[in-house]
Amino acid sequence: MPSKKALIRHPGPLLADGLVTHLERAEIDVDLAVRQWEAYVTALHTHGWETVEVEPADDCPDAVFVEDAVVVYRNVALIARPGARSRRAETAGVEQAVARLGCSVNWIWAPGTLDGGDVLKVGDTVYVGRGGRTNAAGVQQLRAAFEPLGARVVAVPVSKVLHLKSAVSALPDGTVIGHIPKVDTPSLFPRFLPVPEESGAHVVLLGGDRLLMAASAPKTAELLADLGHEPVVVDIGEFEKLEGCVTCLSVRLRDLYA
Repeated sequence: MPSKKALIRHPGPLLADGLVTHLERAEIDVDLAVRQWEAYVTALHTHGWETVEVEPADDCPDAVFVEDAVVVYRNVALIARPGARSRRAETAGVEQAVARLGCSVNWIWAPGTLDGGDVLKVGDTVYVGRGGRTNAAGVQQLRAAFEPLGARVVAVPVSKVLHLKSAVSALPDGTVIGHIPKVDTPSLFPRFLPVPEESGAHVVLLGGDRLLMAASAPKTAELLADLGHEPVVVDIGEFEKLEGCVTCLSVRLRDLYA
């Protein structure tokens, strides 16, 4: 069985200066954040994932949120052009990493902007959030890159959170989950399950029924366990202060082996 790979990037020394858009700035304990990141990586390893560490980008406070730098569909890696200008230097190291893994590399070009956190893949449906970080030209370029490969691209409005995947993610059966107050248009998803906590909207599919999720969503973990899933809980509280979640701390590369 092919291995599952996940791109990760170590938190940098300037993490506390990371951008915040929808939250009030809170003090970040960088040492605690590093320990939380290490526990997150350990959870990936424990559940069969091989991690590929992207070279550090210590001048970029938000670089640990590696998902925003690239979107991978099948064997094509689409290098993002972040909506926040201060994050654009993050993509070079990620581009090198995916190229070494054998991906065919494509790019978002000006005037397009796109953050990987705005992209949710559910089978061959690719939802892309049109919001503060991803513009219409970015959506059009993503569509041009992935539709010839068999993707169906669906644009989704995002106004209440930083990224689409700040509001929703998907269960193994394709059901989209989200916290209703943060989701602009739940009706755009054919199967939608409301969850009781904002941070409960974020799950990483580890394989089988196992779901990596944040310790800050115990009620959602209970709900998902009652539905037959196996929550794997990690504390990422320092990253949540920067609008981060479990999905944005890695890029899962199952599609390379499909």
